[in-house]
Amino acid sequence: MARWILALALAALSATGVGAQPASLGANLERFDYPLPVRWFTASSQGHSVRMAYFDVAPASAANGQTVVLLHGKNFCAATWADTATALAKNGFRVLVPDQVGFCKSSKPAGYQYSFHALAELTRGLLDDAGADRVVLVGHSTGGILAVRLALLHPDRVAKLVLVNPLGLNDTLGQGVPYADLGTLRAEEAKTDAASIKAYQLRTYYHGEWRPAYDRWVAMLAGQYAGPGGDIVRDAQARLSDMIQTQPVAAELPQLRVPVTLIIGQRDTTAFRAGSAPPALRGKVQTVPQAAEDAARRIPGARLIRLDDLGHSPQVEAPALFLDRLTDAIGR
Repeated sequence: MARWILALALAALSATGVGAQPASLGANLERFDYPLPVRWFTASSQGHSVRMAYFDVAPASAANGQTVVLLHGKNFCAATWADTATALAKNGFRVLVPDQVGFCKSSKPAGYQYSFHALAELTRGLLDDAGADRVVLVGHSTGGILAVRLALLHPDRVAKLVLVNPLGLNDTLGQGVPYADLGTLRAEEAKTDAASIKAYQLRTYYHGEWRPAYDRWVAMLAGQYAGPGGDIVRDAQARLSDMIQTQPVAAELPQLRVPVTLIIGQRDTTAFRAGSAPPALRGKVQTVPQAAEDAARRIPGARLIRLDDLGHSPQVEAPALFLDRLTDAIGR
């Protein structure tokens, strides 16, 4: 049934060329099949019982003793990492891939106060429950902020840190983006649908070059907004945007004490909410690649890998090339 509903959603996207609103996939993606088996971690947070969906992919060749944790971004889910996780497992890694609370298949508690500290502690709890001690931590986009926060809070748990086109390396509010309260963010979320998701990703993530394979991920995101659970998703997404805008890690980067590699698609034009800044200030809000250049100079011993022809999601856009750079960063 879930595959049939997804097929209808993809057909709607293809029929319009810009992306019609697909059928509802459920606020927790109940009707969206993930490409790998889903496990569950249950915890208490802020008085709520929450569940985190995650993959635990065992090594598919001789185990090398390393565990890699892949953290998704705001417009992504654990499913987006599936190809990377499978490829790493073939190289002997154990791979853990969670959906964070507030996202995708995981819980979205009403009134939850989202913070990177809270998400980091939940992720640490998942690692404890899974028996993962020191891990290689890979964070993409918003997951990059979370990865930095976890590495700052628990450096003993992080053997290496890899940041893939991360947000939070610059303070966008300090660079001129006006603060948006929850009412404003909810109003923006009310306009989100498949067409707006696809248009944003085409312009910002994929530098004007769309491939049919990306439609699956648009359908996944848009399907959460459709149907009776849509308001739950919109509220969670608004609260998560507030977390991103108010909790950058830029000022704390020099405090990192773990080996850090930044893998940056250079054609990424992401600059969180820069479009809401006054026109005279928009050029001062750094894009992800610009912020990464500064961050690499401020993080002790950081290594910067530039991917010249790729955008915000190199793991989606060029999986084989990305895997090569990632395994180089973490050790084969």
